Order: sequence, then structure tokens, then C-alpha cells
Amino acid sequence: MKMLVTGATGYIGGRLVPRLLEAGHEVRVFVRDPVRLRDVPWAAQVEVATGDLANAGDVARAMVEIDVLYYLVHSMSSAGDFERTERHVASTVAAAAAAAQVGRIVYLGGLHPEGKLSPHLRSRKEVGDILMASGVPTAALQAGVVIGSGSASFEMIRHLTEVLPYMPAPKWVRNFIQPIAVRDVLHYLVGASTLPAEVNRTFDIGGPDVLRYGQMMNGYAVEAGLKQRPIASLPVLTPYLASQWVNLVTPIPRALAVPIISSLQYDAVCSEHDIDQFIDPPAAGLTGYRRAVRYALAKMREGEVETTWQNATVRGAPSDLLPSDPDWSGHTVYTDRQEADSSAPPEALWRVVEGIGGDNGWYSLPVAWAARGWLDKLVGGVGLRRGRRDPDRLAPGEAVDFWRVETLERGRFLRLRAEMKVPGRAWLEFTVEPRPGGGSRLIQRAVFFPTGLGGRLYWAAVFPFHGIIFSGMATTIAKTAATRIQVTKR
Repeated sequence: MKMLVTGATGYIGGRLVPRLLEAGHEVRVFVRDPVRLRDVPWAAQVEVATGDLANAGDVARAMVEIDVLYYLVHSMSSAGDFERTERHVASTVAAAAAAAQVGRIVYLGGLHPEGKLSPHLRSRKEVGDILMASGVPTAALQAGVVIGSGSASFEMIRHLTEVLPYMPAPKWVRNFIQPIAVRDVLHYLVGASTLPAEVNRTFDIGGPDVLRYGQMMNGYAVEAGLKQRPIASLPVLTPYLASQWVNLVTPIPRALAVPIISSLQYDAVCSEHDIDQFIDPPAAGLTGYRRAVRYALAKMREGEVETTWQNATVRGAPSDLLPSDPDWSGHTVYTDRQEADSSAPPEALWRVVEGIGGDNGWYSLPVAWAARGWLDKLVGGVGLRRGRRDPDRLAPGEAVDFWRVETLERGRFLRLRAEMKVPGRAWLEFTVEPRPGGGSRLIQRAVFFPTGLGGRLYWAAVFPFHGIIFSGMATTIAKTAATRIQVTKR
């Protein structure tokens, strides 16, 4: 069949596409920016449709000759009227699918109880209702906490458990949750494409274990070789206060912590498992929670994390591309340019540049970078601990701490766009060139477009440190490349 996958650059969508291809389907993906797909392993095997899901014309063009539509997009932000936006996008997609006579819609929503819900769970339920009312047979799969390497829920559990020897927690740590391994979510998503045409309903999906959130944390501790953590349930921690707490002690930014925690206010347990009447369970059975944690940790150790929450778009972060230099005329712009020569060949210097950030750090004044990261977290930003998916290779659109890869010309040029909270727009560029007579040269440039007086005062405040931080970074990167070459020769 011919599939259309929305959200193909997201955590679930990026893992679903290769599994659909393995099953023999033709796949078309709908994305805003095709550059983000350039380096994914399956990029050459799919057809790419570009546009905005809120634009009826873009969606209609993408629906042509589609048999099955996968709807895997959600707003993970409380900014603005996100419920109205979600409602509009779902209605636009539903109408286009019906007009194009799509055979089936498969939607991944959230597991929830009856009654009053948080805004995000309420919105997910409403999206499912809109799609099921479209006239196109729809399978709305409802999953709770998804456990897998790189998932936001797993990373929150991991960091809370590893960072805190004692866990003062909101009362929701006593709520019951039915987690599901990401491999089982993908199993049901792939299987849902072949449901009978008369099936138009929700399905609860979950793993074999029903646990309290506190038990999930301590189950992680056992699998990670840590001592189990004492947990105290504190009724005074509201969802908002809890999201601030999670923002500070984990890499999860506040904008993402809010919807996750608001969903944890309720028991999230399957009320039925009718999906088994239509889709056989995985051959090895559903994955238990501890085994799912074990698999996720193994993937992380082996550097085989397929997709990660880190690369989710941050609402409110600057998204405009850096204009070309001639377009700067008439605008206030500040730059800092550094150059450093290295005895290492260009390819060796590039390896250091492409590996920047995450566990490798920023090669200059780590205390200053850490302080900037903590400041960003305090004001609700993503902070430095967001890290990166792969320690050695980058791809366009990926996150690197509080930056995002805007442009990547492997072996020569890297441009990072700032996603930290800053009064303006900022970029950091690295260019690697061969040096006449041997070796290589690193050209490093920081660019800042200030917003108002605050932006100008910000640049003035940090300017005294730039000569130390940026100069030291360029010099250390060049030296690191040379040192690695010397070690390799030995």
C-alpha cells in the first residue's frame, strides 16, 4: 500500500517509516523542511511532500493516491491557543483525507480516563474524535508512557532517578500507569494499516505491567545498577511547580515537561485490549517494563538511538534562517570571528567540529557554558543538558544542547542556530578549510541580531567574555584535532 506519514521527523514517525518500508509499503512523508531528512538512512527510499498541515492545499496535494494516512503530530507546548491550532490541523487533514478517498487513518493519541482531562490529553482525545468523524475509517491508538531510548518519558524517569538520591515528588507518583515499549507501539501502528474497513474506533494499547510512577523510577534504578530511591509524595507540588522542578533537574525543558506532567495527574491504564482481536501480539509477547528499560539502556550504550525527543521543535525558539551577509545592511548585527590553524588534516579537524557539544563539551571554559545552560533552564529554556543524539555525527535539524543544526555541509561547514532564551537571534558557524602547505584552518563566527535595547545590553554584557570563550574554543578545537592525529600515529 501507499502510506503518508505525518510527523516523520518526530520520535515515533522517524522509527515507523523504516518499518513500513521493511513491510513492503511505499511511503510518502509530509514535512515542513525536507533538509531535516537529508541524512536519515531511509531518505532515498521515500517520497517527500513539503508544506504546512494547516494549509488545505498542501495537505490535499500530499493525499493524492494514498491508501493509509498516519497522523503522528502533536503540539508539545502550552503556548498560545494550542487546542484551537490542533483542532484546525486535524479538521484540515480529516477533510483532505475524505476528499482523496484515503482508505484508513491511523492516529496515535494518549491513554486517558473518563471525565475531566488536562488540556493536552483533552486535545489529543478531540483530535481522535475529529479523525473518526471524517468518514475515513480511523484507528485511534491510545498509549500511555512510551518507554524507549530517546523518548521524553523515559529520559524524565532516567534523569530523575539518577540525579536524585531522594525524591520529593507530587502525589501523582502514586498513580497507576501502564507503560508500553516503543517497539510494541510500532508493532501496533504497522498492524493497524490492515484493519478491516468497518473498524472506526479507539484502541487502548499498553504493556503487560501496571505500575505506580514511583515503581517505574525504582524499576529503572534496578536495571541501571543504582540503589532504589526513597520517594515522598508531597501534595503541595502542583503540576506547574512539578514542571519547574523537572525542568531544573532533568534535560526536559519546561515547555515539554508541562504536558507530560499534566498527563500524569491521572491513572493511565488500559480499559480494554480489543486490539488483540485484530492484530496479533508481537511474536515474543508484549515487552515488560523492566525489559523495555534494559533494551533502552543497551541502545544508548551502543550508540544506536534511532530518534530522540531532543530533536522536537521548541515552541518559541528562533526559527528564521540566517540571512546572507548582504541582507544585513540596514540592520544591527554583532559578530565575533576567530581563526585557528591546525597541523591536522581537514578531515580530522572536521571530526572534532562535528562532535562538538553533548558529552564532548564546547572546548572552552566549561564552567561558563554550564552557567549559561543553567541560566537558560531557570527561565524555561532547553539548557545544555539536552545533549545530542549521536556523539560523532550530526544531521540538519538535530539538536545540540541549546543549539540546532541549521546548515551542514559535511567536511566543510556547520551552522548552529541558538535555541536558548536570548533577546535576539544568534548563530554559531564553523568552517574548515585546507591550509596551503598542509594542515587545516578553522574559521569560527558568532553572529547576533539583537532585539531592542535588551538585545544590545545583552551583547554588551557578554562581550568581555567573548574574547576568552570564543578564542579559546577555536584554539582548543584546532589543538584537539592535532593531538588526536598524533595519538593515532603512535
